[in-house]
Amino acid sequence: MSRFANGLEELGVGKGDRVMHLFPRHPDAFAIQLGALSVGALLVPCSSMLRAKDIEFRANDCEATTIVVHETLTDMVEPVLEDTPLERVIVLEGSDDVDGERWSTFESVVDGQSTDYEGPDLGADDPMSINYTSGTTGQPKPVLHKHRWQYCFNRINAPYWWGIDEETDLEEELLWATTGTGWAKWFWSPVGVGLTTGATQLIYDGEFEVETFLEILEDEGVTKLCAVPTQYRMFANADLDSYDVQLNDTLSAGEPLNREPMERIESAWGVTPRDGYGQTETVALVTNYPGIDVKPGGMGKPTPGVGATIIELDAEEEVETGEIGEIAVPVDSPAIFDGYYEKPELDEEKLSGDYYRTGDLATRDEDGYFFFEGRADDVIISSGYRIGPFEVEDALVSHDAVAEAAAVDSPHDERGSVVKTYVILNDGYEGSEDLKNELQEYMKEETAPYKYPRRIEFVDELPKTSSGKIRRVELRQQEQEKHA
Repeated sequence: MSRFANGLEELGVGKGDRVMHLFPRHPDAFAIQLGALSVGALLVPCSSMLRAKDIEFRANDCEATTIVVHETLTDMVEPVLEDTPLERVIVLEGSDDVDGERWSTFESVVDGQSTDYEGPDLGADDPMSINYTSGTTGQPKPVLHKHRWQYCFNRINAPYWWGIDEETDLEEELLWATTGTGWAKWFWSPVGVGLTTGATQLIYDGEFEVETFLEILEDEGVTKLCAVPTQYRMFANADLDSYDVQLNDTLSAGEPLNREPMERIESAWGVTPRDGYGQTETVALVTNYPGIDVKPGGMGKPTPGVGATIIELDAEEEVETGEIGEIAVPVDSPAIFDGYYEKPELDEEKLSGDYYRTGDLATRDEDGYFFFEGRADDVIISSGYRIGPFEVEDALVSHDAVAEAAAVDSPHDERGSVVKTYVILNDGYEGSEDLKNELQEYMKEETAPYKYPRRIEFVDELPKTSSGKIRRVELRQQEQEKHA
């Protein structure tokens, strides 16, 4: 860390400069990130799933002058270098013959540097990172966080998300968050919780394969696992009973986790995956935190101290129990971001009222648990009924034939809109009118009858953002064009 900080300073990188990074789960990731933060630079994480045009947009938008890129990903940077303000490219695991005056290797930057570093004084209100949202409409937005974000992770995410507090015996724990370095969840967990608590954590630089990940869990003795719902669903289809794992906790985030994989994992491993909710703009806002019962399909309860609630879509009033509303947080809550980087018009739009609106819909039951209902712009209104798309999708994927599903509103002359689902089938099933009828009858039994999909289309893939979230906006546009 200090060697890289000294090297950056020697290259002219200092307080307030923007440093992009683009690399896998590499052992030097922490040294690079903490080194850049030590000189007072702002980190701009990028996912390896992006494309060259995405790197170009981010570099220009935040006027980044430096990027650290793994040697396997330089082809995402080189084509756009002349069209960005990037002055220097530092190649991780690069060869000594990197070409061009802007280029250097990580090894050459740290070579001969001191392990001591005296950097600028930094406080909680100094800028720390610019995390770009994946975006369902328009260009990604530059979410600015200050250094206090890390304090919030330590005081909020650690106890209420990871279940780590002053009484936790860290010598007995091994944490594994499967996230990549380009996502906000990397700051939520490996950086925000792992480094601030001192907990030992496992970093695996490899693609997701069910058997490989299960073997790692067993061989390394992982005790706390944070994974995404897709991974848990794939785990649930494996022979879990044949793996001797030592897990005492499992966490799930990114999108709601269905009942079936939760029950399968609980049966095999004796731990119930705890779902939780937050955003790039926040810390963990709603969680099934330790000490409360997990309700299948539920996001949990508002994390103590952050003020998360559910308000009406067109007013800043809390909704009644059972009503669909928008998850919101008071703008003075410590749990939210510090605005958009040099985007005052976006700050005015999102942070000028009493609440920061997340854009995500939920309901609250009589016990105070939140249940995800979709995005605010994804809500389906049919014959006056408000229908959250996730409830439809969740019920559909519980059918043996369905691998994935996306529900959107489809224009209808009489009802205004009806529920339309795009369905990816599991292997061994073929789309047919008989299967459509079967799925519709199944849905009438699984959900309130008005929520069943009156239209079903079988597809091979669904449009998704770079972070894997379904782009329902594209599917809605298709429906609007089809029924115009």
